[in-house]
Amino acid sequence: MLGSGRVVGTLLVVGGFLFGIIGTAWLFVSGARAGGIVLGMVFLAILILPLLAGGIFMLFRGQAEVKDHAEVQKQRMVLNMVETRGKVRIADIALEINGTREQVQKYIYDLVGKGLFTGYVNWREGVLLAQQASDMEASKTCPNCGGALELAGKGVVECPYCGSEIFLKSTGRS
Repeated sequence: MLGSGRVVGTLLVVGGFLFGIIGTAWLFVSGARAGGIVLGMVFLAILILPLLAGGIFMLFRGQAEVKDHAEVQKQRMVLNMVETRGKVRIADIALEINGTREQVQKYIYDLVGKGLFTGYVNWREGVLLAQQASDMEASKTCPNCGGALELAGKGVVECPYCGSEIFLKSTGRS
């Protein structure tokens, strides 16, 4: 569940503080001597510190989880835009995800690396186009300018004529 780390962390920190306050108040109200209060405080610290440390760890972990989820959602948006529209301007993607051109490029490369996207991009013209890898491998020409390409079967191939990058899914060949 998204954000559960933050909830658990908050509960642990609040519980640790409450346990500490209640325990400290009980020590002073109970009429214990100074040595007993010191021993009680040490015992409380031994119980409370792991709660607080675990809570803080879970808070930070929950924040990282939320941040990672937001990145995945933006990648999903990029992939959906390209697959549903077929041809998308990089500037439009950046506007829709409220990001930069560099972020869009990072997302595209990450999607290619995960094997989720094939197509090509012309960075100079700022256009991203989804296309089947089998179509590109069969034609062995650049989908943008028609120039001859040597396709290795996976990864990114740059057209030597127009500079477009063609993204291919891994086909198991080397």
